[in-house]
Amino acid sequence: MNELRRRLLRGGSSASLLLPLLGSGLLMPGRVLAAEWNKAAFTARNVNDALKHWGAGNASDSRDVLINAPEIAENGAKVEIDVTSQLPGTRSIAVFADKNPMPLCAAIDFTGSNAVPYCRLQLKLAESSRIRAVVKTSDGKTYVAFKEIKVTLGGCGG
Repeated sequence: MNELRRRLLRGGSSASLLLPLLGSGLLMPGRVLAAEWNKAAFTARNVNDALKHWGAGNASDSRDVLINAPEIAENGAKVEIDVTSQLPGTRSIAVFADKNPMPLCAAIDFTGSNAVPYCRLQLKLAESSRIRAVVKTSDGKTYVAFKEIKVTLGGCGG
């Protein structure tokens, strides 16, 4: 019998024994688990509360935070934006839509010194709104940039 075939059969039977444990959630790989989420920030009903809960109540304006987004979005259900931070030591980027029912749209954390502080997101906008990209750096400071997006057809039930 072929040695490679024996190894495949042996490995396949081991995998089939672990499959029910993985499916039931009893055996979970530690590196795949999601980080704790900031429930208070994501469920806040206005932008000031969301900023406060995310820890960016006193963010200062910065030209080093770049938002690439359309000025006019035909459909608010899918608005694609790019956010890039040129600030050294960027640890996280959060995107807020001022007029959404829940303003915090996304929060991305970067770990490791080689992470590129860039993200591309597809947002759902209820109506024409100002978008804020807020960046936290490793020294604890927060910076913000703004972009106005006009929506012709609302994406949050409008």
